[in-house]
Amino acid sequence: QVYLVESGGGSVQPGGSLRLSCAASGINFRLYAMKWYRQVPGKERELVATISSGGVTDYADSVKGRFTISRDNVRSRAFLQMNELKPEDTAVYYCNVNAYGRDFWGRGTQVTVSS
Repeated sequence: QVYLVESGGGSVQPGGSLRLSCAASGINFRLYAMKWYRQVPGKERELVATISSGGVTDYADSVKGRFTISRDNVRSRAFLQMNELKPEDTAVYYCNVNAYGRDFWGRGTQVTVSS
């Protein structure tokens, strides 16, 4: 069974930083691309960042230059470093992997950016 567990969310002021972590189990982690999504109530889930198995990264235009995705293949973890946070970054952030022909999701972690 594949499990993804996110952590690191919280409340910060605009301009602040947070680092999200995603712990994965049940997969040979180093073989899979990992993704971070976010979702605001009433809106579709949005792809924020992707890191391939080889470490190639890609970002949504809205977070480029502010967010950094990374991975630790030894500890089977993916990370999302979020800097210069804005109120519009407020959302539930989800970790995702596509393995064994289907998508797996964590339960999400809430990020709130407010003064």
